Amino acid sequence: MRSTFMGLEASKRGLFTQQSALYTTGHNISNANTIGYTRQRVNMASTLGYPGAGLNSPMTAGHIGTGVEATSVQRIRDEFIDRQYRQETNKLGYWESKANAISQMEDVMSEPSEYGLNEAFNLFWSSLQDVSTNPEDSAARKVAIQRAEHLADTFNYLDTQLKQIQGNIGNEIDVSTTQINSILKQIAEINKQIQAVEPNGYMPNDLYDARDTLLDELNEYIPVSVERVKSGGNALEIAEGSYKITYKTADGTTMTLVDGKDYAELKALDTAGNKVDGNVDDAATKGYNPFAQIVVSNIGNPPDSTTTQGSFEEADFENSKGKLLSLINSYGFKNTDSPTTEGYYPEMLANLDKLAQVFVEAFNTVHQAGYTLNSTNDSTAPDGGLFFVGEGATATSAGTITAGTIKVSAEIKNDPKKIAASSAPGEEGNGKWATELANLQSKAVGANGFTIDLDRTNPNDANVTYTPTTDLDGATFQSFYESLIGQLGVDGQEAARLQYNSETIRLTVANNRASMSSVSLDEEMTNMITFQQAYNANARMITVIDETLDKIINGMGRVGL
Repeated sequence: MRSTFMGLEASKRGLFTQQSALYTTGHNISNANTIGYTRQRVNMASTLGYPGAGLNSPMTAGHIGTGVEATSVQRIRDEFIDRQYRQETNKLGYWESKANAISQMEDVMSEPSEYGLNEAFNLFWSSLQDVSTNPEDSAARKVAIQRAEHLADTFNYLDTQLKQIQGNIGNEIDVSTTQINSILKQIAEINKQIQAVEPNGYMPNDLYDARDTLLDELNEYIPVSVERVKSGGNALEIAEGSYKITYKTADGTTMTLVDGKDYAELKALDTAGNKVDGNVDDAATKGYNPFAQIVVSNIGNPPDSTTTQGSFEEADFENSKGKLLSLINSYGFKNTDSPTTEGYYPEMLANLDKLAQVFVEAFNTVHQAGYTLNSTNDSTAPDGGLFFVGEGATATSAGTITAGTIKVSAEIKNDPKKIAASSAPGEEGNGKWATELANLQSKAVGANGFTIDLDRTNPNDANVTYTPTTDLDGATFQSFYESLIGQLGVDGQEAARLQYNSETIRLTVANNRASMSSVSLDEEMTNMITFQQAYNANARMITVIDETLDKIINGMGRVGL
């Protein structure tokens, strides 16, 4: 015998289920503009029919339905699209950071323009030609000294500004590492909350959303792998569980960053074993300590613990993935199997130092073979001194020459007559040697340097030969610099193009993800009407059953009344 009130129970379940669906629709509408929110859906399933299987089950015309129930509230999410999105985020993080670093370098180099190093060279050579035309003119000599100071100052400026940006990138490495640690900690805390909720049979969808948003952000810095770990207990089959996040190096070594409620911390160290902090003029070494390695603490242990999971260096990163690798490549790094410091900014600074060193050595060599206005007819040897000097200079040595230390010697600045513009002693109107100095702009400096053949009457004069300590690969001073600028332009163009490509692909993937996971107000309005009508129909059904029961209870047994 079926229950008299079975229809009431079926409609009551319908009311509750449609009500849950309406509430979920309202939750979706409320979070339509919430970043990272994934639309939710109430999964409905019919309840067990009547009668159940058994020896004493009554015989009925059919298996009668008993209504509907809400089995779970689930996010609408595609794991494959999420993985695609994070892969493209890896690439975009790398190329976006590299494009920004190159753009800042281009702003400092300011080429081609009338303010860059190339123009400073042009003005200097032009001033020497003016001296060759009027060697006895004090004004022409002073202008040449001013142009030389401008050239040296330009070298100094480029060195200072590039090192400042390099230091900022070092600071950004520290900030990025701190941000990564913060994200790992937050994910671990969310895992802990999820582990407490899921065993009770609930789906903490909003916690899932918060965790996935953090995971998207983490993949901007480093590429990671995710493994889901079931919470146990009465957790639903579709529950996502806690995340185990690992990082796999290029050689296959796997390091665990998050495991449930426990997490590791990362620390970026330089070659001196100190934290990378952007100090490119270290007080202890009076130099630059490049990036050496990322140290990963043990899971659950403080970062300063003496025991760690291990470490990985620049060579262990996946190529062109993640903002952290891009920052390291720009800042500069040294791998254990490499004796040299590599990186975008260190290499540019090293090339500027090389250019400054070769230029000063060559120019001083030729200048020392000329005669000043102070020379007399009985001078037996050239009296040209050092024109440019660097750190630690003496009367006979130019010292250490770098782009940051090059300057005009005090002797030349204090006495313009000491510019060696003459090819013979005691000839005020002789500016032939200034011409030779100006002609250095077209001298190619290879491994063997160059020789200037002299045609001078003094028997003590020998040909001037310059043998460089380092060469410019057969280029002139300016063509070497122009090649650096050309390569900078090519690299900047490539970075901008790949950044654009990564942005475009990620946008496409993001649109695909949004089409599935984001809230559509039109769709939610349709759902709202659907669930509302279903709710009303269930309420009407209860009214019908109530009227039926009223007839049975109050109307039966009253024949003739």
